[in-house]
Amino acid sequence: MKAQLPLVIIGTGLAGYNLAREWRKLDGETPLLMITGDDGRSYSKPMLSIGFGKNKAADELGMASAGAMAEQLGAEIRTHTWVTRLDPEHQQVWIGDEPVPYRDLVLAWGAQTLRVPIAGDAAEAVHPINDLLDYARFREAAHGKRRVLILGAGLIGCEFANDLRLGGYEVDLVAPCEQIMPGLLPAEPARAVQAGLEALGARFHLGPVLERLDREGDALRATLSDGRTLACDLVVSAVGLRPRTELAQAAGLAANRGIAVDRLLRTSAPHVHALGDCAEVDGLNLLYVMPLMTSARALARTLAGTPTPVSYGPMPVTVKTPACPLVVSPPPAGRDGHWTVEGTAPDVRALCHDADGRLIGYALTGARVQERLALNKELPPLLAELPHVSS
Repeated sequence: MKAQLPLVIIGTGLAGYNLAREWRKLDGETPLLMITGDDGRSYSKPMLSIGFGKNKAADELGMASAGAMAEQLGAEIRTHTWVTRLDPEHQQVWIGDEPVPYRDLVLAWGAQTLRVPIAGDAAEAVHPINDLLDYARFREAAHGKRRVLILGAGLIGCEFANDLRLGGYEVDLVAPCEQIMPGLLPAEPARAVQAGLEALGARFHLGPVLERLDREGDALRATLSDGRTLACDLVVSAVGLRPRTELAQAAGLAANRGIAVDRLLRTSAPHVHALGDCAEVDGLNLLYVMPLMTSARALARTLAGTPTPVSYGPMPVTVKTPACPLVVSPPPAGRDGHWTVEGTAPDVRALCHDADGRLIGYALTGARVQERLALNKELPPLLAELPHVSS
């Protein structure tokens, strides 16, 4: 009797494991193989930016080992293993010289941190924090240190600034922008959040970039493009993420910012799907938890035999800056709107309406975050529901 081909999921982050859990509720028989370049521990990535404030070691953030997850999911999980080539024509992936056949393949390998070129003899001392192993390395490097320089003042940079200040570290942020979270927030709520972080002790240097990073004894000296220098002990890179698309594109899969998928999360190759941060769903690449979880539930049903188009309702983002709470629902890309702002820091409400007066986005800070549920009811869906379709 011919062996049944497995569902193969590449990636064991939130996307991969949540898909596996949802799918196993519907299909307990088909073999499941999961492949990951890390140690396969289950953890919640959003916890990485509150670990210092809660004084959590990396092992304390891990919720289950790869072995425990394999048992829970009835899966084989291959850790510290890198897929070197996709071969959709023959319905297999390659691990070095080993071909691995699949019934269906799901790419859930996430996004990678952007790296910026930095001169100096300490450029390798810059730490990205994109997964649990990164977090463990940074915590080890931070032991006994006190001054952290953060590159980037976007959502991730601001969350880490808040967390590190709560953990007792001195924090400076450097970013080549006029305000924090420039692609996410209008100016007024951005100023409110920045003021909250400054009241906590974070220092912002907006406008210049880091040009050099040099060792100075046991410490580091950061030279900015405006000539200023900052003394620090550690550097965190939070300049952004880029969906991983290289292997997919090398195999001929369509990709734009992310791997292009339709509403069934199908790529341009048969039996190959993409999910989470690496996927661009009907033109949307949303690097947040809520769309990931919604997509995992829909794809699980599709893989179990009930094709289910993914739909997105309003997808507000709760930013982890307790120094000034923030919830934002950015206007959909390509939708023109006009912002109106009420209130003063820290309690700001900014609403974005289109030309017909319909609410298409908002940003709430401080006590105004309590208004998010009522506003969500007014927002249009990001991807409206479609009827179930045949495969």
